[in-house]
Amino acid sequence: MARMTGKEALARMLAAEGVEYIFGNPGTSETPFLDVLQDYPNLQYIQALQEGTAVGMADGYARATGKPAFANIHIAGGLANGISALYNAYRGGTPLVLTAGNSDTRMLLSDPVLSGDLVEMTQQFTKWSAEIPQAENIPMAVRRAFKEAMTPPVGPVFLSFPWDTMDEEVDVDITPSSPGYYRMGPDPAAISSAVELLARAENPVVVIGDRVGQSGGGAELVRVAEQLGAKVYASSYTYSEISFPLNHGQYAGMLNLNSSATRRQLAEADVVLAVGTNVFSSFLYVSEPFLSPATKLVHMDNDLKEIEKIYPTNVGIPCDPKAGLAELADALDQEMTASAREAAATRAATLGEARRQAREEYLGRMQSMPDTRPMPVDRMMYELAQALPDNAVIADEAITSRGALLQALEPSVPGSYYAIRGGALGWAMPGALGIKLANPDRPVVAVVGDGASMYTVQALWTAARYNIPVTYAICNNRAYRILKVNMDVYLRGMLEDNQRDSEYVGMDFATPLPLAEVAEAMGVSGRNVEDPSDLGPALEQAIDSGKPSVINVSIDGAL
Repeated sequence: MARMTGKEALARMLAAEGVEYIFGNPGTSETPFLDVLQDYPNLQYIQALQEGTAVGMADGYARATGKPAFANIHIAGGLANGISALYNAYRGGTPLVLTAGNSDTRMLLSDPVLSGDLVEMTQQFTKWSAEIPQAENIPMAVRRAFKEAMTPPVGPVFLSFPWDTMDEEVDVDITPSSPGYYRMGPDPAAISSAVELLARAENPVVVIGDRVGQSGGGAELVRVAEQLGAKVYASSYTYSEISFPLNHGQYAGMLNLNSSATRRQLAEADVVLAVGTNVFSSFLYVSEPFLSPATKLVHMDNDLKEIEKIYPTNVGIPCDPKAGLAELADALDQEMTASAREAAATRAATLGEARRQAREEYLGRMQSMPDTRPMPVDRMMYELAQALPDNAVIADEAITSRGALLQALEPSVPGSYYAIRGGALGWAMPGALGIKLANPDRPVVAVVGDGASMYTVQALWTAARYNIPVTYAICNNRAYRILKVNMDVYLRGMLEDNQRDSEYVGMDFATPLPLAEVAEAMGVSGRNVEDPSDLGPALEQAIDSGKPSVINVSIDGAL
C-alpha cells in the first residue's frame, strides 16, 4: 500500500486503466481533481464549454476505440446539462465512465448551493451509479466502474466524488480492472431449436442491431444471412457499428419502427432471426404489432433483458452475438438439406439482382439531376460520397437526411460510420471530435442537421482550441424537419378522417442559422455552399487543410 490523497488515487487509477483523455467541463466542485491533473501530463484534459459537449466527446471516443472513455463534469446543475448525452450513451450501449464532483460531506445538512443527489439523477440511465464516501474506496470504485462499463451489455456508469474525499489521505493499492473475457457461448439446446426453425424457413428475415457490431460479429452475421438467403434489416436508431455491409445484395434497409409499414415489410416472414437488437421499441404508438402471430421469432442477444421483453419468442438465445452466430452457422451447415440450400441460394440471387438494379437506377438519377438551388438532399449526399476519401469516418446526425446519406455511401466497413443513438439531439458535433481523437490518421466528417448542430455548437470552440480537424457538413434546411415529418404522421396516420393541414408551429427557422459565420466566430473555418458542383471541392479543401472546418450546405427541406 502507498499513502496518498484521494485525488492522487483517482489520477493514478485512471492512468492504470489506460485513460488518455479526460473529457470535461470544469466546475468549482471539481477543483481538487483539476489541481492534481497538472502532475499527470499523460492524462490530457480536453476542455468543453458545456457538459453535454464533454459527454458527447466521450461517447464518440468510446465507440471508436471500443474501450471506456472518461468524462468529468460539474455538480447537480452541470450534471443536468450532461444527462441528455448520458441518455444516448445508455440507450445505445456506450462504455463510458462519467464522474462529477459533489459538495463536501461536512456541508450536506446545510443544503449547499448546487448540491443534489447525483446518484438519483443518473441511476436510471446508467448500469451502476454510486457516490464514493471515503477516499479509501476510490480505487475499488474506479476499478468496478471500468469493469461494469465493459461487461456486456456495455454501457455507462456514474461516480460522484465529494470534495473532502479528494483531499483525504489514505493508504491504498492502485490496481486496475482485469482484462475481460466476455465471449459467452450459447446453450447447444437453444441453437438446435433455432436451427430447426431456420433450416426449414421459406421466407426468413434477419433483423440486427448494434450489439452485433460491438461483439465483432459482422463476418459471422454475413455467413448466416447467406446460408439462409434472408433479407437483412437494421433496426431503428442503429447501423452505427456496421454490423452488416450496406452494399451487400441481401441488405434490405432500416426498419421504421414508428410506422405500420414495418408490419407490412415483415408480414411474409415465416421466421425472424433478431440478433443484438431490441425487438421492437418505437417512439410513436403503432396500433398493431410488427410481427404476426404466425411468424416465429428467434432472438439472440447478450442483453438478456431484451429477450422476450415485448414479443413472444419461440427461441431465446442469451450469448455473445459473435460466438452465437458462429455456432448457429456451423449447425446450419450440418442441418440444412440440399433443397433448403438451393432455395436459400435462389432467394439470395433474387435479392442481389433487385438490389443491383436499384443501385443502377439510383446512380443514373443522381448523374442526371439538375443543379437546382437549394439542392435536393439526395444530391448533397451524392456529392459528399463522391468526394470522400476511402478511409473517411462519418459521424451522422442528419436525422431526416440519413436515408439519403446511407444510400449514397453504403458504408460497409466497421469503424467507418457512427450515428446518433438514443435520439437526444446534439451528439455529432462533439461525438465527431471524440471519434477523431480515436482515429488521428483518418479524416472524420460529421454530417449534421442545422437544428441538431445548435444543441452542442460549443464543440466548435473545442475543435479550434485543440486543433481537432473534423469537417462538419451541415444539412441546412432551415427547419426542424423531423418535427414536420412526425406532424404529418400524426395528422395523416394517427388521427382518423383528419383533413387538417399543419402550420408547423415552432418548426421553421424564420431566421436561418448562420453556421458558417458561427464557426468563424469560434475560430473554425466556415463556408456556405449553395451550388451542388461546389460541394465536392469544398469538402476536399476542408479535409486537406488539416484543420476543423464547417461547410454550411443549403438544401431543399420540402416534405
